[in-house]
Amino acid sequence: MAPRRNFMPEEYMINHERTNKMSALDLISHSATSCYSYPYMPLLKEGNASALTLPYSDESGDHKRLKRTISIAESMSSHNSLYSGGSNNSCVTNGSISRSSSTNSLNTLPRLHFRDHIWTYTQRYLAAEAVEEAAAAMTNAEGNGAEEDGTADGMRLVQLLIACAEAVACRDKSHASALLSELRANALVFGSSFQRVASCFVQGLANRLALVQPLGAVGFIGSPMNAKDFALDKKEEALRLVYEICPHIQFGHFVANSSILEAFEGESFVHVVDLGMTLGLPHGDQWRGLIESLATRAGQPPSRLRITGVGLFGDRLQIIGDELEAYADSLGINLEFSVVESNLENLRPEDIKLLDGEVLVVNSILQLHCVVKESRGALNSVLQMVHELSPKILVLVEQDSSHNGPFFLGRFMEALHYYSAIFDSLDAMLPKYDTRRAKMEQFYFAEEIKNIISCEGPARVERHERVDQWRRRMSRAGFQAAPIKMLVNAKQWLGKIKVCEGYTILEEKGCLVLGWKSKPIVAASCWKC
Repeated sequence: MAPRRNFMPEEYMINHERTNKMSALDLISHSATSCYSYPYMPLLKEGNASALTLPYSDESGDHKRLKRTISIAESMSSHNSLYSGGSNNSCVTNGSISRSSSTNSLNTLPRLHFRDHIWTYTQRYLAAEAVEEAAAAMTNAEGNGAEEDGTADGMRLVQLLIACAEAVACRDKSHASALLSELRANALVFGSSFQRVASCFVQGLANRLALVQPLGAVGFIGSPMNAKDFALDKKEEALRLVYEICPHIQFGHFVANSSILEAFEGESFVHVVDLGMTLGLPHGDQWRGLIESLATRAGQPPSRLRITGVGLFGDRLQIIGDELEAYADSLGINLEFSVVESNLENLRPEDIKLLDGEVLVVNSILQLHCVVKESRGALNSVLQMVHELSPKILVLVEQDSSHNGPFFLGRFMEALHYYSAIFDSLDAMLPKYDTRRAKMEQFYFAEEIKNIISCEGPARVERHERVDQWRRRMSRAGFQAAPIKMLVNAKQWLGKIKVCEGYTILEEKGCLVLGWKSKPIVAASCWKC
């Protein structure tokens, strides 16, 4: 299995002779947090970290929790070596990287928690300046004026975004507002891939800034996401476009259906429970594929197939179920469809009607991250409920990124890397002024970004986590990993759907991971009781 690719500034420097054009992800890797010296740096250097108030966080103040989660920046080493643990106390002196004498003064302070976290980030920004200066010198030596301007503008945009995020985290409204004004002038919806992703983050930062309380205040005013400021039909259209154009959801459906077919091999009575039925897609695409595969594969099809859809808006789910029953009947499959109108947190084992002798599987596509809460109780309850059903397998497909950290800056940086990769892929798949791309970006991915950036507490539902964290959660809930062994078939499937070059599928500890240029996007795993 090929290791995950580390997107490092050095990589750009090595490859610069081959190309002068930088993607959004390259820009992040090259200059993310690299050369913007935030105004609060002198305070931290002088040991006056107490001048900064603790930014709002929805996590508890439990030291054990903080000790575990404060390493978010270290976990980002898979993207950029500048974020790795270890030498956190380096700064730039006369163009070279040297140890900072401020380390001792900070060590004399009491536990700084997030203030120390801010200081660590700022030190890493300074350390990266040396890298950027070398890259800039190389660019000047190459001598391409237009490309130099584009690259410099992109780097400046990265730096402005991160500086603005810092100002918002420190509740400096005046400085953050000034940076937002400059960002709005440069982050264009129909610009480069990074300009477009930056425009989404600008919206999220503006929303968060509007909810910031003055310095010295405690807590978070509220959430702008409770009232949707966009039409539902536009979001549904964007979701449909994402399904048809991007391989993310289709990949989840392919792996899930392949695993379900394997579990149903030789069985006559089979039952699928779909958590969060269809994601809001209007036609039950995943189950149409499963029904067709059951009808056409070698051997006898099952004598009875049951599908239970769990979700809100039961009337809409029933319409989908009626269509699926008619489709199954046309293929000679006896399908019984039923609806459980409930969200996942309120779902109980007795809500699922089970029959003797049937083989049960549970399907969850991009759903369980929405019930990951600060206390972990909500997710544990859902997993315990599923475990009580004793399914033959549970198929879990989730975004593979760490967007559930307790600290705003950590989430911001993770999201910036993750969505830059997605916008890069859209850049490769669709022309610059294609309205379909704008709809996907502004009404689907932008909504995720804004939820991650601007929301806290129950309003923050886009709590994506890495597959390693899901392994720990599933293990604690009593599940055992069932390795997915279909890498060759998955790669063949990726070739057949004819998406643009750049998408990859890797096997990682029994899971399959879809990535863009090896940057993980979606991970699929399989579990048994």
